[in-house]
Amino acid sequence: MVRVTSIARVQNPIGPGPRTDIALGAPLRQPVFTLGTQWRVGMFLLITGTTRRYTLSRIQLESVSKKFGATHAIFDVSLDIADGEFMVLLGPSGCGKSTLLRMVAGLTQPTSGQILLDDKDITSAAPRQRDLAMVFQSYALYPHLTVAKNIGFPLRARKVSRRSIADSVANVASILDLTQLLGRRPGELSGGQRQRVALARAMVRDPGAFLMDEPLSNLDAKLRSATRTELIELHNRIGTTFLYVTHDQVEAMTMASRIALMNNGRVEQVGTPTELYDTPLSTFVAGFLGAPPMNLIEADVLSRGGQLYAEATEFSMPLGISSTDVASRAVTVGVRPERIVLRRGGTGNPATVTTVENLGSEELVHVLVGQNSLCAKVSRPSDVRPGDRVHLGLETSDIHLFDRDTGRRLIWQNEHAVADIGTTARETTSIPVFTS
Repeated sequence: MVRVTSIARVQNPIGPGPRTDIALGAPLRQPVFTLGTQWRVGMFLLITGTTRRYTLSRIQLESVSKKFGATHAIFDVSLDIADGEFMVLLGPSGCGKSTLLRMVAGLTQPTSGQILLDDKDITSAAPRQRDLAMVFQSYALYPHLTVAKNIGFPLRARKVSRRSIADSVANVASILDLTQLLGRRPGELSGGQRQRVALARAMVRDPGAFLMDEPLSNLDAKLRSATRTELIELHNRIGTTFLYVTHDQVEAMTMASRIALMNNGRVEQVGTPTELYDTPLSTFVAGFLGAPPMNLIEADVLSRGGQLYAEATEFSMPLGISSTDVASRAVTVGVRPERIVLRRGGTGNPATVTTVENLGSEELVHVLVGQNSLCAKVSRPSDVRPGDRVHLGLETSDIHLFDRDTGRRLIWQNEHAVADIGTTARETTSIPVFTS
């Protein structure tokens, strides 16, 4: 007899093939496996050198919408969350990110569209049939039960044997450093410890994916930072699919494989943290990400001396584009605060310092350029004071252009060169362009 204690849904590591479901701690006789399946399981253990592999699941949302009466909360959202990905739904309060998560969990039914888990339609499936685990903002622990019993509760509900429950609880507690706390009750734990217990209770089920609804929002700043690091390390260890909701851009930027930034029930942009920060596809994305956010100036693109310039009151910036036949266009110019260089003299747009904020290692210097207030993030000490006259040093490559009416990113293209802003953007976003 062979006892497999810690394998779930082993995927053929050599190539595509059916998944093999093995109950945690269940004794299995060799004849249950075909020769090929035995070989794949054996090779998996040999290659990975471990006896633990958490389930991976792909989640797909296809044109999902949700209405509450006359209120349209979610508009035609499509997302493809890959196996093992850490996808973060980011956005301000009321943008629909928690509603979207609840639809994936089965707690809210979509008005239209499909939700797929590993290519299986689960749109109408009950929550218990979805092989997903939810971690709530409020922890939702049973105060009268010990940590061990809180963690093992989902397995007891499934009538798993006591021995298997004990083994699974011990395994998960070891991963999350909860072994010494198994005999305590939630009231005897810190906020971070309670959050880890809630996560352990989800992990013990070995779900296809973890759904997390702002799980760190109840923690203080120091504990939030520590727990964020623990979540990153946990995902790296177990590799399970995470779908995580937050309004905190720091959490999203530091934890996510990809971010889906939402606004008013719609997905504004999907991409890696670097893609969203360096190549925002709208003024909303540009203004939401970054602390402080991107500076935005209303300007006009003009042709002068065979070159294109972005010009506003007391502001002029060459765009590095040669053209003599382009009509004036109303735009919004964007520049990140850390890309602005302050100079005492020389060239650049003149500005007046209005405020200096000391952040310790850095300073935020607020300046007035014509009617526009801009912020520069510079190393401390900057040696500037309110009332000082300075010049702004900007590089052409640091300038972002957006259409003033639509807020969408502008790119320049002509017959010789086409700007490439990434596959995701080309496939999912309609982007206005300058044309020669």
